[in-house]
Amino acid sequence: MRPKDPFIGREILGGQFQIVEKIGTGGMGSVYKASQPAMNRMVAIKILHPKLAGRKDLTSRFRREARAMSQLTHPNTVKVFMYGELEEDGSLYIVMELLEGRNLNQTVRKEGAMPPERAIPVLIQVCGALQEAHELGIVHRDLKPENIFLSRQGGILDFPKVLDFGLAKVTERQMQPGSLILTQEGMVFGTPEFMSPEQAQGKTLDARSDIYSLAVILYEVLTAKLPFSARTPMEYIQKHVMEPIIPLGQRVPELKFAKGLEQVLEKALAKRPEDRYQTASQFADALRPFGGPAAQIAPSVRSPASPSSGNAADLAAPAPARGPGAGLLVGVAALCLVVGVVLAILVMRVLGR
Repeated sequence: MRPKDPFIGREILGGQFQIVEKIGTGGMGSVYKASQPAMNRMVAIKILHPKLAGRKDLTSRFRREARAMSQLTHPNTVKVFMYGELEEDGSLYIVMELLEGRNLNQTVRKEGAMPPERAIPVLIQVCGALQEAHELGIVHRDLKPENIFLSRQGGILDFPKVLDFGLAKVTERQMQPGSLILTQEGMVFGTPEFMSPEQAQGKTLDARSDIYSLAVILYEVLTAKLPFSARTPMEYIQKHVMEPIIPLGQRVPELKFAKGLEQVLEKALAKRPEDRYQTASQFADALRPFGGPAAQIAPSVRSPASPSSGNAADLAAPAPARGPGAGLLVGVAALCLVVGVVLAILVMRVLGR
């Protein structure tokens, strides 16, 4: 009989939270459903396995995930409410919003390949979350279908949330003094099926690596297959580096895709980063024509040149620009009105004499 999890039923952080049940587990920690009575809500709490607390590399990675996620405010990134260390036993924790639904991997396994009209609006929203992270100097580095969760929010179905920044590459300006750098060049992290060629070779990564991984995800979501036929992780890595992808139409001949979508995926999956879309915003714009009506109303992805502040309406629907010279025309009209009034007053004075 498996021993009972010591966290279940326990109150933590001075009674702020009571852990109800375990909802997931992984190599580094477990995720629990917990109640927060003061806020009248349920939350998810990720707790690093206590036996790993002495591993500086893993605790640094866990803290980095919490710090990276706490800086992200995009609606399609999972919200982090707080993080820190439990006083009772020193366990590291992250308190996040509780999501109801299924991740992309579970969805495709259960329902099969998604039509572009459903898949592409989801991926456009994920591009928005990545654009914000990239502008803050954060590269996810472990994008895969399991890390994109389809939730229901405000009556909206298929509302994606990007999860698990545990392997996030954080630039020097994001590092805290004393942080342990885990991602030295030559070290390979991530999931082989979704690695970019440069990630598979242990090279320094930037936002374009995430774009490649996201394109692999889209390929799998549209076909229920990966863009290469391989049987082992090492074989996947070799094919990412050396072989062209199987064209979308050849992978599933029974499915028909709009003309041009295959070329968009091929560009996003180019071997050389400089041959891909350079930003998540560009990738989203290239996908939008193939996603049906839902893709047209999906929020626009803010480009790096856009201001970092402003409300969602401003970012989603920029105000139409005035035509050239519109301000001049208004000024001329106002001047004519003033001149007309002055002339009328002068004429009245002359006639009154």
